Amino acid sequence: MTILPSFLSPVTLWGLYVRRCFAASGLSQQSMKLDDDTTLHFWGPHQTTHNNKPCLVLIHGFGPAAMWQWRKQVQFFAPNYNVYVPDLVFFGGSTTTSPDRAETFQAASVAKLLEKLGVERFSVVGTSYGGFVAYHVARMWPERVEKVVIASSGVNMRGRDSEALLKRADVEKIEDLMLPATAAQLHKLVRLAMFKKVDMIPQFFMNDFVEKLYSDKRKEKMELLKGVTIGRDDKANISPLHDKEVLIVWGESDQIFPLEMATELKQLLGTKARLEVIKNTSHMPQIEDSVQFNHIVQNFLCKD
Repeated sequence: MTILPSFLSPVTLWGLYVRRCFAASGLSQQSMKLDDDTTLHFWGPHQTTHNNKPCLVLIHGFGPAAMWQWRKQVQFFAPNYNVYVPDLVFFGGSTTTSPDRAETFQAASVAKLLEKLGVERFSVVGTSYGGFVAYHVARMWPERVEKVVIASSGVNMRGRDSEALLKRADVEKIEDLMLPATAAQLHKLVRLAMFKKVDMIPQFFMNDFVEKLYSDKRKEKMELLKGVTIGRDDKANISPLHDKEVLIVWGESDQIFPLEMATELKQLLGTKARLEVIKNTSHMPQIEDSVQFNHIVQNFLCKD
């Protein structure tokens, strides 16, 4: 694999732009030591900021660090919300010495971060793996969560759904799909995750993407994949969020978690759950059609 020097790296240059977008939206990079084991990196309002804006937490999926997945949402929501964008444990600068690898541990870490920051009430948006985390945050701390948005996230995944995903991806192990180590593996992931065809992306760019965004903490991320509790059984082991207004947002052509999972999830999460489907998108509607995604979420958050 050819490794580009940083000054020629498209990922490095784009990363500089993304950081400037976050900073221009009033967010800064911060770290918080939660306890003796765990430290979370996050983007959030400057600590000296005091206002009456509602708080919104954006939880990223399995892949690159949070800033790569939420740029357009930060730019859209930051004027009217205190936006917090944590890197989950073993993503970005977040780390732990705890042996716990379950998504419930991720949820507890996010909740503890917000508590230490003095954020008493908040709405939460989670995409894919981050949707697992957002669901558990709402389930475990219902008194602190106002509204819940679950995007492209098979919280109702069963064992057979995991097997079907491996078959669609033509891989033997989930890490071969979710933790690409080569340009070919990344192409396969992108083809499943995006609606638009991306076969013309140059090889050097894909290599750069793998090296810069998928090479860090690979061992620990493999442990996270194996530690996911959702999808282990033959039935969906989730509890309804009866007292919560829940918005489910899905790409119509999602090949990671097919649309029928969204339809079932709506039934499982309770009578206050609603489903919005975005056409011409796959697993990343917040990136593929950010305008529609943002307005759907905004309308939901603003509704009394």
